[in-house]
Amino acid sequence: MKNISEFSDSLRFLLTDIDDTLTDDGHLGPEAYEALWKLSRSGLHVIPVTGRPAGWCEMIARVWPVSGIIGENGGFYFRYHNKKMHRHFFFDEKTQKENRTKLQQIEKEILHKVPGCDLASDQFCRLMDLAIDFCEDVPALPRSEVQKIVSIFESHGAQAKVSSIHVNGWFGSYDKLTMSLRFLEKEFGVSADEAKKVCGFSGDSPNDEPMFRYFPHSFAVANIQNFIDQIKDKPAYITQQRGGLGFTEIAAAILK
Repeated sequence: MKNISEFSDSLRFLLTDIDDTLTDDGHLGPEAYEALWKLSRSGLHVIPVTGRPAGWCEMIARVWPVSGIIGENGGFYFRYHNKKMHRHFFFDEKTQKENRTKLQQIEKEILHKVPGCDLASDQFCRLMDLAIDFCEDVPALPRSEVQKIVSIFESHGAQAKVSSIHVNGWFGSYDKLTMSLRFLEKEFGVSADEAKKVCGFSGDSPNDEPMFRYFPHSFAVANIQNFIDQIKDKPAYITQQRGGLGFTEIAAAILK
């Protein structure tokens, strides 16, 4: 991984994780928020790509200086454009309902077999996935217990990805990357190949690995070092600082 100061290319889009990439201890600081505005005002399209739920994404798409958002690890995207909210889901409502029923059974098993974990506090406003909290609002669990949560999801044929705070599980062949590419194609006419040239991505944890692998212009904030032994395909650049202050370094390098 190169130091972020070595980045010198121009971009049209910046896809970015939220938790512990834009935020610090759950808070969006003034530096990172100002960086979002600077990027947007420069004409660059900022698109959060997050594991956070539909309820959050509705607000972010409307209120933040962003050109859309991919939520629940790729289950959908929302774009607020010309005073209208555009929503695109990977599955239709019938399939979403069927999957939620299966996830409710997995939820019971995980909470029974992995003491100390809990439902993510934002689960009530999720549509596509099940989020299990292992350190956001509960005392941090050891890595072995986090892996046990992953294994339970996978034993039921579900996907499971570890973020810096949650294990997210869902049914379906999508992830952050597949929906990001769909969003770019449908909303901006950017092909998958062109995206490699004009898009960057910033993240901090193992569930960002598909994005690190695909985009040559990939960035990580310094706290990725917490997970670096779990990530095979590492980002191209890394910041000096953690979280939101690291994101400001990324924004400054792009704007430079």
